[in-house]
Order: sequence, then C-alpha cells, then structure tokens
Amino acid sequence: MTATSRRWIGPLCAVLGVLGFSFKAILIKLAYREYPVDAITLLTLRMLYSAPLFLAMAAWAQRAPRTSPRMSKIARADWWRLVWLGCIGYWLASLLDFMGLQYITASLERLVLFLYPTLVVLLSALMLRQPITRRAVAALVLSYAGIAFVFWHDIRFAGDAGGTLKGGALVFASAILYALYLVQAGGVIARLGSARFIAWAMLASTVFVVTQFLLTRPLAALAVPRSVQAISLAMAVFSTVLPTWLIAESIRRMGANAASLVGSLGPVFTIGLGAMILGEPVHAIQLAGAALVLGGVLLVTLKPRSAAP
Repeated sequence: MTATSRRWIGPLCAVLGVLGFSFKAILIKLAYREYPVDAITLLTLRMLYSAPLFLAMAAWAQRAPRTSPRMSKIARADWWRLVWLGCIGYWLASLLDFMGLQYITASLERLVLFLYPTLVVLLSALMLRQPITRRAVAALVLSYAGIAFVFWHDIRFAGDAGGTLKGGALVFASAILYALYLVQAGGVIARLGSARFIAWAMLASTVFVVTQFLLTRPLAALAVPRSVQAISLAMAVFSTVLPTWLIAESIRRMGANAASLVGSLGPVFTIGLGAMILGEPVHAIQLAGAALVLGGVLLVTLKPRSAAP
C-alpha cells in the first residue's frame, strides 16, 4: 500500500466511526417503534451483546509489547477511576440518552448531545481553572442559540411540548455527564492506553447496567422479539464497538484536531438518516439551528492557527 493510499485510512475511519455513532439514535427509535421495550431493558441488551467484544478488546490490548509504558500493571486507584468513569460515561449518560429518545426525535437528540464539547469548556473552567477565552464564549453563544432555535420549532409543532422539554432535558443531562467523563478521563487514558481504558470502562459500565436491570426488571423482560434482538446486536456491533475502535484509530492516524472536524458530520448524518429511515421532518429553521450548533462546536474543537514567529 502506497503512502498516498494510506493517507485515506484515517479520514475513512473517522467518517465510518461518526456514521456508526450517529446511527445509534436511529436504531433506538426503531426499537421503540418495533416493540414497547423500555430504556433500561434496551440498554441492557446493547451492553450484553457488546461485552464479549470488549472482553476481546481488553485481551488484545494486553498483547501490546511489554516494553510499552502503557502495559504497566493497572494500579488500584486506576481501577476505581475506571469504575467511576464507566459509571458516569457509559452507564448513566447512556441511560439518560436512551430515556430522552422516548420523547424527542433522533435529530434533536444528536444536536443536544453534540453540545458536549462546549460543556467540556465550562467544566474545565470550573474544575481545572482553565480560562474561558473569547473564542469559547462565541462558541457557547452560537451553540445554545442554535439549540434554542431547534427547540422553539419542535415545541411549537410537537403534539407534546412537555415531552419535548423532558426529552431534551434528559439528553442534555447525558451530555453533561459525558463531558464530565471526558474531563476526568484524560490522565487515565494516558497511563493505560485508549484500547485498554475503553475496554475496561465499558465492561465496568456493563456491570452497572446489568445490576440495575436485575434489581428493577424480571429476566423475562429480555424476551423481546427477534427484531428487537437484531436491532440491539446491530447497535452493539455497529454503533458501539466498531465506532469506538474506528474513532480511536482515526485519532492515532490524523490527530484529535482533524478527527474532531470529521466528528462534526455526526448531527448531519443523524438528521439525514432520521429523515430517510424514520420519516422525521426536516425544516429550514432546524437546519439553521443545526448550522449554529456545528459552528459553535467547531470553534471550541478546532485550534486557532499559531501566529507566525
């Protein structure tokens, strides 16, 4: 393979990874349409199908060269951090997202969830004392103005305005938890490596998800129709495990800054897929709001060019 052809691997991984994550909301909405399954049960099915694949990822990560500093033994403090981060990032954030999708469209869910980079800026200022720049302020104004536009439209034309607000609040809470996860995960990922961290954090979240299910639902609740089982399996493989690896690979090949630029396609993919597969309406004001959100997120994810010396 030539250097020119290899150059496309990183962008291709990024696009496919973003597409996979964007498809998650579509699959959740399809499952809700197919059968009256609740959010906890659907999340449990997703994690049960994902767990063997993440176990394989953890085993693969252990095969890294022993000389690598990331192959050091996981310290007890890092195990606790993995449990905490799996709890907030992949259990509670996912649960709130699944619950929110019971009330709002897939396109609105993706736009609200896509606010997490702006929330990272705010949480970094509160927790890490990092200053909020003028660029970040402009990003916040653009992003939240865009969300206000879309919410105003959906509340105006939705049959259940209260449900739209409730669903939006649930997904926004999910975005807050995911942003908190990102702020606190950096040091652990640097010590353990991305593959090992993701695998163990996801497995920790699986324990939380399954425990919640066993405490609140009978085992018979897992006996959903084959169509919902197939959707859950597709969600586990194509919207959980593969995108996680693809995005990590794209960051390795392209860098986080370039990968984040491709990530801005996520809401666009979801809006298009929602219209094609779910028949969700697309209006000009929604597209204008989406453009504002994307513009704001790009302001905080793309680093400004350094001045010439």
